[in-house]
Amino acid sequence: MTNERVVLDNDLRYIERGRLLRSRSELSVAKMLSFLGHDYQYDASVKLPEGKSVKIDFKAGSKYIEVIDSEDDAAKFKQVRDRLPDLDIIAVGHSKYASKISEMDSLFFYDSTEDHLQTGSIFIEDPSLAFDYAHILPLVEKCSVLHGHTSTVMVEIIGSMKNNLVIDFGEAKRIIKETLNAIDHKFFINRKYLQKEDDVHYYVAFDGPKGYFSLQLPKSTTYMLSGEATVENLSSEIIRLLAPKMPQNVQALGVYIYEGVNKGAHIIAGVKKED
Repeated sequence: MTNERVVLDNDLRYIERGRLLRSRSELSVAKMLSFLGHDYQYDASVKLPEGKSVKIDFKAGSKYIEVIDSEDDAAKFKQVRDRLPDLDIIAVGHSKYASKISEMDSLFFYDSTEDHLQTGSIFIEDPSLAFDYAHILPLVEKCSVLHGHTSTVMVEIIGSMKNNLVIDFGEAKRIIKETLNAIDHKFFINRKYLQKEDDVHYYVAFDGPKGYFSLQLPKSTTYMLSGEATVENLSSEIIRLLAPKMPQNVQALGVYIYEGVNKGAHIIAGVKKED
């Protein structure tokens, strides 16, 4: 019997411009607004005449958009329309909620089908997704000596869905492990400290808070970076290595690196596929 991983709603995360959204419907609206070049406010507060405030999903300029994902959303939208008839607001929602609202002219409904293009996000966090490394941060006093870490990684994969999948979990995990293996047990250092190199070694030197360092480093165990060897930069480097291995439907990648138990870094970046 084959083992299959089903993508459940609680496995999905919807992120646009660093904002965590509640549903793929909201993500679609956010991406549309961004594509059109509109700055928007998420969860914008609107005050009703009696003084109570309600939150509308999106505000772009003076206009509002409510995403109807539930009967509660439909009821809220109807309340806002009734109490604030002059408010410039429309709703986007599934047609099964149409009967809940009488202002049909203010609504755009869609029906989800197997062919409907949806954007989703999966995340993979597993103890096996880890790597060991050493680094020096000459600009940070505490970290300006050679030291090491074991870091675990969580990866988000965001893209258009086919057959209700962004990517098979098993395939994603294989790609991530392959990428981490390439940087496992490496010494990370900013390339700007490179003084010279030969066929076998890098020679780096720098003056830092703990004194002057001059190191001869085997190339086979050294990984040169375009910036300082921070967890933020390592997150970006992992995204750079992952991106070419991802299928064409993947639109963005996010990487969390934990440096210890309760601290780390998260970088999210779009993925552009070359034709």
